[in-house]
Parts: sequence; structure tokens; C-alpha cells
Amino acid sequence: MNSLALKVMVAYCAGVALTIVTLMLALDAVTTWRGPLFVDEDIAEFAEELGEKLVFDAAGQPTGFDPEGRRREWMFAKLEGDLAYRLLDASGQVVLASPADAAFWTAVGPAARRLKPGHFVFEYGGQPMRGATEAVQHRGKTWYLQLAGSERLFGLFHLDFALPFMGFGMGLFGSVLLLVFGLCAYLMLRRVLRPLHEVSASAAAISPRRVHARLQVDRVPTEIVPLVDSFNRALERLERGYRVQQEFLATAAHELKTPLALIRAQVEFMATGKGPDLLLQDVEHMTRQVQQLLLLAEASETQNYVFTPTDMGEATREAVAYLTRMALAREVTLEIVASGDAALALTWEVDRGALFTLLKNLLENAIQHAPAGSCVTVDVGETRLAVRDRGPGVSPHQLSRMFGRFWRGAHRRDHGAGLGLAICQEIAEAHGWTLSAEPEDPGLRLVVTRAGPALP
Repeated sequence: MNSLALKVMVAYCAGVALTIVTLMLALDAVTTWRGPLFVDEDIAEFAEELGEKLVFDAAGQPTGFDPEGRRREWMFAKLEGDLAYRLLDASGQVVLASPADAAFWTAVGPAARRLKPGHFVFEYGGQPMRGATEAVQHRGKTWYLQLAGSERLFGLFHLDFALPFMGFGMGLFGSVLLLVFGLCAYLMLRRVLRPLHEVSASAAAISPRRVHARLQVDRVPTEIVPLVDSFNRALERLERGYRVQQEFLATAAHELKTPLALIRAQVEFMATGKGPDLLLQDVEHMTRQVQQLLLLAEASETQNYVFTPTDMGEATREAVAYLTRMALAREVTLEIVASGDAALALTWEVDRGALFTLLKNLLENAIQHAPAGSCVTVDVGETRLAVRDRGPGVSPHQLSRMFGRFWRGAHRRDHGAGLGLAICQEIAEAHGWTLSAEPEDPGLRLVVTRAGPALP
């Protein structure tokens, strides 16, 4: 039942059937409602046609009807009590007349005797009669053809002949319409949906080995093109993420290979009874790299985040307190730029753990590049968070590379894996923030910008 072709065919068949039924009901209602008016129109039309079939002799006197008109005279002979005609001259004398009782025309009212084109009604034999007078011009003379018939005769014609005939015609027309156009609709749907089946087969063939493939839109219906384009854009993002993941794994393997080789060398060196301190240092370095790799993997998964209203002032003070010992060892001062705690009463919708990691990494990066005796400032505002150091800064052509994985600044004073700012970038993107770097004189400012004001 979810087939598009089936739904279109059902809607088409239902529409045709509903149209036929509606037309027949409307015809029946109009016929019943306007029955007498239809009789008047039919009689007037019949009288006009009959007048056009009159035949005149050389003297201009009417002698009868042409062959087509004579073929209709049988109706007047068989229905003399319900249908009759007569042709009058300008003085009201009857020139031609159909077989009818003498009382038939005697019952005609004054409207018919005035010899004026129009309709008239009278009663004959207990039946309501309706008639029409039509003027016929020939050689400057006027003749008046009067036609009268009973309402029951024309009602019979409408209800027992015309309406069933029209109903049959509508049914036949609807059946032909249903079959012919239904077949055309079916063939058209097959042709229209064939490209969708091809696109579906192409999508099913996409795998990690063929993630570069894209769906073709050449033969796809215009209404479906936006969906296929969206799918292709999703494939582009998937391919980009897949390649980044592959590059990340390759780089991580390369980065871990060096400390492992050093550890092996240290272990061999320890066999002589020397070098435990160097071994511990290499293990610590490798542990830090592995920890950052895990943090990066966790920060890249958006489903790991739990967003809650968080006091940014409290979170900032927590991160600063955590890194105070590191800053003292580097002879660097940490300072929160604000006029009292009230100025830090700002609430953002964040993942508290991810926010702490972001603040810690930004502060660590600033401490590692700040010269001894300088100050690292943290500025928390309603829509932005900024960390500034007063170190040597970064050259303009390196600004775009700072947030790449395994990037290391030239002036850093540790042997980290170069993943800290990449982790910050993943956390910012997961929150819908923008992480950017702004050169200062001296130093560098890393800015996190959020859209919209802080929560009340």
C-alpha cells in the first residue's frame, strides 16, 4: 500500500468514478428541478426545427414538410392525444395540422390565439399541456407554427429515455476513459519510476570501497532531484569524514610508532641497569598521546554530549584552578577578566565535561606558548569566550592550520601530540559554536563564539 504507482492509480480510478457519479446525480437533480423549463425549451426547439422543414409551392402556400420532416409525422399520428401541431396564417386560419381531436386545440388558452411567438400552457384530458408558437417567414408573409405536447410525454422522454441514455453514455465514456487513460497512466508511471529504481540500485551498490560514487540525476524526475542532491551531499560529507578518519588513523599510527621505538630502546638500555627515568618520561608522553586520541574520538561523537544549563563563571574558575599548578611551574599568571563574580553569572547550554576539556586545552595551549612572567587572560561574555596569551603568536599563513590534527606550534614547550586545539574544534562544532584565532600584539587570542544570548 506504500507503492506510489498504486496510490496514483487508485486516486485516478476513484476520481473517474466519483466524476461520473457526480455528473449523473447532478443531471438527475437538474432534470427533476427544472422539468417544466426543459419541456418548454424542448417544445420550442422542436417547433423551430419543424418550421425550417416546411415546403411551399410556387404561389408561396405551404404544402407540407420536406422528406426529413415527413419522417417525424408518425409521432403526431401515434401520439395524437399527447402531441400535435398546426400551421396558421396571419389571420389565424389553420393551413396545416396534425391528426388531433377537435377538443385538443379548443382547449388552448388565449395566449395561443394571439399568434405571438412564445410559450403557452393549457389542460387537455386532465393532463397539463405546454406549447410554443414560432413565426415562419416566407416571401414576405408570416406563418405561425404551433406545437403542443403533454408534460407526461416529455417527462417520459427525459426520465425514461434521455437520462438513461445519457447515463449509459457517461458510463461508456467513463469505462473507456478508465481503461485507456488508466493504461497510459500505468505505462507513464513505469517510465517515470524506472529512473528511481536505477537510482535505488546505485545507492545500494555504494559501500566503504565505493564511497566516492554519486547518484546520477540526468533521468530523475524534477520533483525527486532535490532528494537525490541531498543524498549526494550526504555522501560527500560521509566521504570527507571517512577520509579524515583514515588520515587520522594513519597519522596516529605514525605518531605512536616513534614513542614505541623509544620505549623499546629504553627497555634494551635498561638491561644494562640504566635509563629508568627516560623510560618513564617516554611512557608518560605516550600515555598523554593515547589520552588525547581518546578525547578526540569522544569529542567527534555528538551523541556523547548531554547539554544542560551551565554557569560559565563557575566552569571558568574550575578550569583555572585546575591549571594553576601548571601555570606556576611555567611562571605564568592566570587571570579571569571580569568585574567581580556577578559579572560571570552567565549561563550557557553546554555539555559540562566537554566545556571543561575545551577550557583546559585552550588554557594549556596558552600556558605552553606564554613566556615566563607573562599573564594569560580568560574573558567570558554573553556570547563569547576568549583566552589570550602574550607569547610569540602565530604567523598569518599558519592560522588556518592551527585547528588541524597533530599540528604543533613552533614555540611550544612540551612534546604533546598536537591534538588539543583539534579537540576544541570538535567540541565547538558539536555545540554549534565557532572557534577562531585572532592575532594580538603580542600573543594570540583564541575565541569561542556562540549564536544568541546566554540563558537567563
